[in-house]
Amino acid sequence: MSRHGWARALALVVTTLVAMFVVAALGLWAAGAADLPDGAFGRVAAATVVTSVGGSVELAGNAGALAESRAGLNVLPLSVTLTGALVLGAGFLRPLRRRAVAPAGELAGWAGRIALLWLLALIGLAFAARQTFAVNLGEGILNDISGLFGAEPRVGFTTDVPLTVLFGLLWLAGVMVLALLVASGAAVPGRFARHQRSVRPAAQAMVVLLLVYVVIGIVIALVTAATHGHVAERFAVILLGLPNVVWPAFTIGLGASWNGRVDGPFGLPMPHVLDQVLRTPEVSTVNVGTLADYDSRSWWLVPVAAVLLLAVAFRMAARSPADVRAWQHAVRMAVALALTVLMICLLGRISAHYGLSLFGIGDLGGGLSGELFLKPRLGPAVGLGALWGLVMGFLGAVLARPLHRRSADRAHPGTADRAPR
Repeated sequence: MSRHGWARALALVVTTLVAMFVVAALGLWAAGAADLPDGAFGRVAAATVVTSVGGSVELAGNAGALAESRAGLNVLPLSVTLTGALVLGAGFLRPLRRRAVAPAGELAGWAGRIALLWLLALIGLAFAARQTFAVNLGEGILNDISGLFGAEPRVGFTTDVPLTVLFGLLWLAGVMVLALLVASGAAVPGRFARHQRSVRPAAQAMVVLLLVYVVIGIVIALVTAATHGHVAERFAVILLGLPNVVWPAFTIGLGASWNGRVDGPFGLPMPHVLDQVLRTPEVSTVNVGTLADYDSRSWWLVPVAAVLLLAVAFRMAARSPADVRAWQHAVRMAVALALTVLMICLLGRISAHYGLSLFGIGDLGGGLSGELFLKPRLGPAVGLGALWGLVMGFLGAVLARPLHRRSADRAHPGTADRAPR
């Protein structure tokens, strides 16, 4: 098989989509979606994969002339997104390893093959992620009204193919660029390699930070499942939206605030304390203080964020050239962390609403309409990320000085120490 051939590119695209589909299907199964009528489970899993790469899914429903439902959903299942990014990134870098430099044309050709096959796969997936099925109203007045008028309620979803293709290709490009920035042993064009050496330590530090938060979240979820039950619910969160929980929690630990509200029967696949904060008549502010009003353990978000940031800052400085000064580490860390917080804020937004109107008159109350949203205060969050990055980047560089000094002593015995200032 050719190092960058079509067969390898096809294998990579198929493997990525299969991994994402399996994670989405298992998460939906744990959430109880296996009982969806009309064989909708597979198509719902496909829609979950579509949304995980930024695709758009529209919801609608009706019961003939009797009723019409309106709904909207804007959330990325980031566990599925992360799975796809890890598989795709590893497969993209694999043919580029064990060489010093790769010509730009070779790299562009390899990325282009993947992009073309990914485009075709996205189009097929978008058309597959469409379904309409009947709604079981159970016993009660709604079922009696439905039978009286001979109107069977049906709901469905469809995808916006152009938006799915656009955002899916942007997601692919972002993953490949990030993989090249983070990779230590991948061959890249010579001009790109010079910039990669200066950017790589900071990019690696941010990726490690995000993955550590995911691992911590998995451990907490498993321990909670073992001690408090609700095992299926915990696994649904792990497989569908764990980064949706732990990454915003990281920004809250930095001092950022999010605004949100839960109205109606919506439930959040998140810690109960967050649901308590958001389930108020007015828009709520979510930060360390408001969370601590319901659970004092929320204050741990601050020291955990500080310790992990200092650890990755030290790792970043230790892996950077010895001639990089402490203030340069601080600036690079500030930029990297600000961009990371910006990414979390953009990807971690949640918005969902639905309503049911009867005979075209208003929304029915009594639990038949609802709204849920959670969005960050973007400017202050990014600013806090930059500030934390400056402080921790400088401290990490200072702590890494002894390592650089020992390395210089081993390389040049008897010479004076030259530590970055």
